Amino acid sequence: MGAPLHIGIAGCSAEGAALCYRTLVAMGNRKLGGHAHPPISMHTPSLQAYVDCLDRGDVQGVAGLMLESAQRLQAAGADFLICPDNTIHQAMHLVRPASPLPWLHIAEVVADEAAARGFRRLGLTGTAWLVKSDVYPQALAARGIHCIQPADEAREQMGRLIMDELVHGVFREDTTRWFQSVVESFRAQGCDAVVLGCTEIPLILGDHNSALPTLDSTRLLAAAALSRALAG
Repeated sequence: MGAPLHIGIAGCSAEGAALCYRTLVAMGNRKLGGHAHPPISMHTPSLQAYVDCLDRGDVQGVAGLMLESAQRLQAAGADFLICPDNTIHQAMHLVRPASPLPWLHIAEVVADEAAARGFRRLGLTGTAWLVKSDVYPQALAARGIHCIQPADEAREQMGRLIMDELVHGVFREDTTRWFQSVVESFRAQGCDAVVLGCTEIPLILGDHNSALPTLDSTRLLAAAALSRALAG
């Protein structure tokens, strides 16, 4: 096997980016042995810059921030890019054609895993910006999978909890219970799995405490990036 490719991480929020990085390193150690893992570089603009763009619906501005990361990561030697943030993938259709490097798409990675596991109807969790977007409905529909989005009230509460608590590394038991209740509602609607569509949600929810099987977007993206890096 040749030398692994250099992975570039275009970060957005700290907790999600850190989880993706730690997962890549740990998976690399298990795959390659010892302390080995592919080279990894990360660039993260201020999260506030992304939030300002999202609040005003400026998808082009989101794309500009992502492309700035792409250029800096190319300069650092990256061979391809990932973004451990689901929300800003709504700009990916603008980013990919203008990017100096190829990107893996987090929702496509999750959709591939869902199809491989035979899931047909998925509940979606994530920020209010994400669950109002077409990021997951489009990726899942391309594989014949139906996407169930939370009702407006639940969507807004989910967004508040993510942005006010999880992205700051605040993990409360009552918040975990609330997310569990959302998953219960998806099960009542006939879902056979749930997408953890915010890269911080896996820090409080997983197969061990969820009423439905979970699709952990953060760790699935890390696994896909590792496979890509080792394939050369």
